[in-house]
Amino acid sequence: MTGNTDSKTQRAVRIGCAAGFWGDTETAAPQLLAGGRLDYLVFDYLAEITMSIMAGHRLRRPDGGHAHDFVTRVMRQCLPAVMEQGVKVVTNAGGVNPLASREALRALAGSMGLEPRIAVVLGDDLMPELEALRAAGVREMYLDSELPETVVTMNAYLGARPIAAALAAGADFVITGRVADSALVLGPLLHEHGWSIEDYDRLAQGSLAGHIVECGAQATGGLLTDWELVGDYSDLGFPIAVCEADGSFVIEKPPNTGGRVVVSGVLEQLLYEIGDPRAYLLPDVVCDFTEVVAEEVGPDQVRVRGARGRPPPTQYKVSATYPDGFKTSAGFLLAGENAVEKAEAVGKALLHKTEKLLRTRGFAGFRDSRIDVLGGEVVYGAHSRARQSREVVLRLSVSHDDGDALKLMLRELPQMGTGGAPGFASGVGGRSGAMAVIRLFSFLVERERVHVRVDLDGESIALPPSPPPAFFDAASLAPQALDYPDFDSEFRVPLIALATGRSGDKGDHSNIGILARDPSYVPYIGAALTETAVARHMAHVLDNPRSKVTRWALPGSSSWNFLLEHSLGGGGVASLRPDPQGKTFAQQLLAMEIPVPQELCERLTKSESP
Repeated sequence: MTGNTDSKTQRAVRIGCAAGFWGDTETAAPQLLAGGRLDYLVFDYLAEITMSIMAGHRLRRPDGGHAHDFVTRVMRQCLPAVMEQGVKVVTNAGGVNPLASREALRALAGSMGLEPRIAVVLGDDLMPELEALRAAGVREMYLDSELPETVVTMNAYLGARPIAAALAAGADFVITGRVADSALVLGPLLHEHGWSIEDYDRLAQGSLAGHIVECGAQATGGLLTDWELVGDYSDLGFPIAVCEADGSFVIEKPPNTGGRVVVSGVLEQLLYEIGDPRAYLLPDVVCDFTEVVAEEVGPDQVRVRGARGRPPPTQYKVSATYPDGFKTSAGFLLAGENAVEKAEAVGKALLHKTEKLLRTRGFAGFRDSRIDVLGGEVVYGAHSRARQSREVVLRLSVSHDDGDALKLMLRELPQMGTGGAPGFASGVGGRSGAMAVIRLFSFLVERERVHVRVDLDGESIALPPSPPPAFFDAASLAPQALDYPDFDSEFRVPLIALATGRSGDKGDHSNIGILARDPSYVPYIGAALTETAVARHMAHVLDNPRSKVTRWALPGSSSWNFLLEHSLGGGGVASLRPDPQGKTFAQQLLAMEIPVPQELCERLTKSESP
């Protein structure tokens, strides 16, 4: 049996992550079990929008509302190996119905003659407190707005301590609802290494391990800027964090699998979807990642250390979701000369025609609309280089309070195939129906309002007492002194020649992490990528009056993080944009040309020559 059963061990704990989102590949868990020599297997399924989808499932059937494929697809093929190897499983597959997830797993285990001990972590669901929170006057933390009249879900981000308590009580499986993604890894480390919940530097390192592996294959070659290094994507290895008692850890992958574990990929993932790297707020610790360093210690092995921690917030972050009308999108292929201009003309004509029809039918006009010409580099805004493309996809997106108004637009769209510009061909991706728009409402709530509990096979497990509050106020941090020598030159190269990057989303905000390929490039990148310069380059997505760019440096990894507030058109399913999660933003910024010395320009240009 390879799994560890003794707590407070000094040996390294091996934790594999087999899912980075709901819908991730079912091949990851068997791969990790076959070659990972694991102690723990974790599955991260949840995002804000996922909770809303699950809430809808639960409304339709009482046993819905969880990541059902965790049981039906993954555990159906892996449960015997998990039990035989003694691997503990921790997952947030419980969604909005952790108890139903446990019952489904228990039924599957029973059909196989197995009896795992299954714990659930409860208390994140604050819907029973809706009216009390409304009366308390909670405000949206970014927009300062009131709680909407109709709320679909409301979940606090819990931490790692209840997971550790469940493991200490003997659980083989721990199923949670909403927890911080990194808590799925930190919980086992608290249990195994016996870390004090006031040992903040170790908690920060454990949280960083969880942060790096929580998106699955993104740590092992997925989304790598230098994607040519990855090779075959068909059997990408999933990440394993090998975590020492001192908090340091190594990221690796199972042997004989595809992908690459390299320093740049691990550090790109460190920068993924964070804000101020000096104060990454989690329920168990406030992390400082500015001095994190990573080094290659073997083939496909990268050691990470240097995270520091401070006392955690006295409040939990809560994400609520609420309905806000409907939206739809449809796409059609157009070809021929001046295809971009033709597509724009067709899109404008269809919107104008449909708006007139809406008024004659008694509808209000569209709340919002977008014409995106895919293939014309629409995500690059004014930086597009593809205006002469001869093959594009017209993507027309609209939103309305009434779903029937959107159906009218969809009915009129095919007519452009005979009554529009030439070259209008078949639909792309089909014509979707009206889709409910779900928006995010984030706020903070005092911990005393959240009653966390653990149930292990019907038995209530007591949680250890919390330490006295010693909250570190992130707002008290002074601005970083980011003074780089002024530099200008007639010689310029694309940023991608000097750096790699990765971008992602948090609600309506996005972040772009930029990592210097060599520390000697830091002065040139730092001088060029000011907040003003980045805002100018990304102006086409910063179209909200609240939009702004903030920059922070991470000297330990020769990197920077840029937060682009209100840059996603509402974000998630609320956005009409073709990139509602900012996944292309790093690629856009890496195309920016920056000044460098003549010698460096010539050297880089020469290295790119065939």
